[in-house]
Amino acid sequence: MTLTTALTSELSQRWKAYEDELIELRRDLHAHPELARAEVRTTRLVRERLEAVGLSCRVLPGGTGLICDIGTGRHTIALRADIDALPIADEKDVPYRSTVDGVSHACGHDVHTVALLGAGLICNELGREGMLPGRIRLIFQPAEETMPGGALDVIEADGIDDIDAIFALHCDPRTDVGQVGIRAGAITAACDRVHIRLSGPGGHTARPHLTADLVYALSKIATELPAALSRRVDPRNGLSLVWGRIAAGTAANVIPQSGELEGTLRCLELAAWEGAPDLIVQLVEDIATSYVVKPDIDYRRGVPPVVNNSRCVDMIEQAAVEELGVGAVVLAEQSLGGEDFAWYLRDMPGALGRLGVRKPGDPTSRDLHQGGFDVDERAIGVGVRVTVATALRALAELN
Repeated sequence: MTLTTALTSELSQRWKAYEDELIELRRDLHAHPELARAEVRTTRLVRERLEAVGLSCRVLPGGTGLICDIGTGRHTIALRADIDALPIADEKDVPYRSTVDGVSHACGHDVHTVALLGAGLICNELGREGMLPGRIRLIFQPAEETMPGGALDVIEADGIDDIDAIFALHCDPRTDVGQVGIRAGAITAACDRVHIRLSGPGGHTARPHLTADLVYALSKIATELPAALSRRVDPRNGLSLVWGRIAAGTAANVIPQSGELEGTLRCLELAAWEGAPDLIVQLVEDIATSYVVKPDIDYRRGVPPVVNNSRCVDMIEQAAVEELGVGAVVLAEQSLGGEDFAWYLRDMPGALGRLGVRKPGDPTSRDLHQGGFDVDERAIGVGVRVTVATALRALAELN
């Protein structure tokens, strides 16, 4: 029997000791959600629970989010959970419905938080019993739902120094509880924001030839820019530019002096993402020149794609099979959503897995970032056990 097998065989029993407490805490956090970089109460509750078992925590300089190390050794594995909520009203009729108007945990970060806390409590037990083959770093990260994201806060606070690998699980409402989704390579996309302003002299719609037809130019950029990108970038890179807002003018017979386009650019490959800003600027300027309007391009970096390390994906898979059995691991779909876990993976190997939270047999199609989002709370225990088992396997392989 290997070291990891001996340890993981006990995790189900160890989890049971914390099950009721962590489900209650998840409901408390769900009822009291906090937006990005305002997660003061969440940070306090997590810190107090970890300190109650003798662990030392370091709150990030911004006052929310914290880091906690467990054990000692030559190698360190980081485990990350995001703790912020979304500006979305909670539409559920449950006892733990959000008490904060217009704010809810519509992405499962409350589950991530308590699952990592439970994993930390079990790892602390193992460390005290001399059964932890290295050091575990818990990262309770603020502000994942903003761009470029709170992962950079952690990095700037030296939160990933001396880390050998990093892991995280994210709730997936399209995967059944008891299953874990994995994928090597890109699992989420880069996500940037593109804001284009056009300006011109304006004029009368009866005489477009005497001025710059700004609305027409704006529409040409809206349609031709995505089309041009599809021919200038390898389609295997999964680059997609989609507009979310277009605005110009106030009257039917007036050519306006200004107009705007806003959208998001998403991409699955790092190299294409890195070259996207220069290419966008070049193409917009080429189109605008044809219609004698002046472009002002505000290209804002969001997050790079999450590119999972294949060896780290194997660690999650093997840990999940050990804990949940054969058939519990499924192939996760690639997502064009952004996830700031990507910033960590630019400095070290790691992997993001999908934690199934859907009640088996539930025919309802749900998604993240919706006011009715909820989870089958059995997923918390699955997340705890798989997280601990993954960390133990990673440390065992490193040693």
